[in-house]
Amino acid sequence: MPEHAAPRAAAAVSWGPDRIDLFTVDDDAGLVHRAFVSGTWREPTSLGGPIASAPAATAWGVDQLEVFAIFPDGALWNRFWDGESWHRWESLGGDLTGTPTASSWSADRLDVFAPGRDGRLWHRWWDGTRWVDWEQLPA
Repeated sequence: MPEHAAPRAAAAVSWGPDRIDLFTVDDDAGLVHRAFVSGTWREPTSLGGPIASAPAATAWGVDQLEVFAIFPDGALWNRFWDGESWHRWESLGGDLTGTPTASSWSADRLDVFAPGRDGRLWHRWWDGTRWVDWEQLPA
């Protein structure tokens, strides 16, 4: 396993009935997506990497989801599915470590949290038009 390999971990999310999207980490620290649709697992798809954390995922609408991971550079990166295709990895910056977590309360709001190398918890969110800068949460 590569030095920067992510821990063996998984994240799962559902955006509708009879649907599960599962994200796992392969032996080369790449992210793998697999969907369970109406009782059948579809073939896995590589989403690339390498990632250095367990993945975090959230759904923000029907056939809309986002996955996050910390890369070896310490930044949080994300990819999203828009109902037709996976978009490329995008860096959201940060000086992070550990495992991120993500949530959504509507189609126009995504929240992601991750521990910083400074020992504090950091938060960034999508406001419907842009990613708002990182904020440090109070202890």
